[in-house]
Amino acid sequence: MASFSSSPAVQDTGAQRRRAFTVVLAIELWERFGYYGMQAVLTLFMVQQLRMADTAANLMMGAFSALTYITPALGGVLGDRVLGTRRTVVMGTVSLALGYACLAASLNSTTLLLLAMALISTGNGLFKPNAGNLVRRIYEGDDAALDAAFTLYYMSVNVGSTVSMLLTPWLQVHYGAPVAFATCSGGLVVGLLYYLWRSNWLDYTASPIEQKGIPLSRFGLVGLGLLLLTLFNAWILSSDGLARICVIVAGVGLAVIWAVLYGRAPAEERPGLKLTYLLSLQGTIYLIYYQQMITSLTLYALRDVSGDFKIAGVTILHMSAGQFQALNSLWIMALSPILATVYNRFGAQGRDLSIARKMLIGYAMVALAFGVWWFATAATTGLVSPWIMVVGYGLLSFAELLTNGLGLAIIARYAPARLGGFMMGGLYLLWGIAMYVGSVIANEAAMPADVATSAGNVLYAGLFRTLCEIAVAIVVILACIEPLTRRWDRQHITVNKKLSTIS
Repeated sequence: MASFSSSPAVQDTGAQRRRAFTVVLAIELWERFGYYGMQAVLTLFMVQQLRMADTAANLMMGAFSALTYITPALGGVLGDRVLGTRRTVVMGTVSLALGYACLAASLNSTTLLLLAMALISTGNGLFKPNAGNLVRRIYEGDDAALDAAFTLYYMSVNVGSTVSMLLTPWLQVHYGAPVAFATCSGGLVVGLLYYLWRSNWLDYTASPIEQKGIPLSRFGLVGLGLLLLTLFNAWILSSDGLARICVIVAGVGLAVIWAVLYGRAPAEERPGLKLTYLLSLQGTIYLIYYQQMITSLTLYALRDVSGDFKIAGVTILHMSAGQFQALNSLWIMALSPILATVYNRFGAQGRDLSIARKMLIGYAMVALAFGVWWFATAATTGLVSPWIMVVGYGLLSFAELLTNGLGLAIIARYAPARLGGFMMGGLYLLWGIAMYVGSVIANEAAMPADVATSAGNVLYAGLFRTLCEIAVAIVVILACIEPLTRRWDRQHITVNKKLSTIS
């Protein structure tokens, strides 16, 4: 890697920022290409190629998702205090590429499958927080440019994921899952090579840790620690009972820490803390539904949904089961600018919706989405029309923007600044727990491993009805507690005004 500059301020020009941003943007695009491409075919690979029962595949995907959201807390510490952001990004990319390569070779080996998924969860933990931190460093001190950069950064996530979720299922159908996983690995290698080639464009972002050499002994200790973490992740993935225990312990531990923090917090911080806790929980519930895209909705598309999109009886497009997951990214890209425009217009008119009200509307959309799938499935004797998937995914994606998509805003708006980092880590932990719970719920429509024909619509109609009814209950509960959130919000605003006046 190129030597670091000792005078970053001199080099900090607009042109150099743009060049540096393209390096991070490129590796982020390829990383998301690999991750979402893998995700689009992994459940199908386990059920079709490895002949795993739905229950086993769903629970393994739940544990995998939980680990994927928990490990970034460790990766952030390594990047900030131990190795430096750029080195940690490289290590995460290598771990991810190795994980996808192991998946490609795991057709006849459950052990290799566990190792591959463990490598991916470890690699994601190293990569995810540090790539975003690089963007922050590039545009540090320029908030307007930073907002624009993160907008493009988010779009790269959706572009990379959409392309991969359309391509890898096609490769799986026509050339086999090993080729699909190898493509994920190969794409990430391309991104890594470009990152290393242009790494000198990032020199001016170097932190003090990165401006000095790292002793080999430190690399050795970190490597040993990451190896042990990967083996621990594989051990958790190998046992449903162990994964369940870890999830329960993590949830109870977070609840205890939240209670202690609230008890020790000064009076002026308590309204914001209460809102942070409550709204974080409200937004997190959406991940239970999001997990259905990876588990039950993908298996539903495999068994009970036609892949042929028809207009007036003419087939205009065909999608395989894994490709339906791409509808989420497509809808997010289509709805995001519309929703941003609506927010700005409401704000200009002084009618800005509260986060609690947005979430209430979001869960109404969730109820509609699964209501559509429930009624369509129950009313159809053969294969369900793929247009139903388009409508359902559209409603669910709209709900994502109104619920889980507001998670960062909740922490930024209500959490005390001194607890911002911890509360963000706690939010990721909540997301991981919710995704595991989502996989458990998906097992309501589980099929035995030896069933190769259509499952019929009964199981999935029952699951979708349950999820719809839960969403309706959530809407009712949120409507009942909305006056409470409004009162806490007013208290939070009043306290902040007093503090700003004093300061």
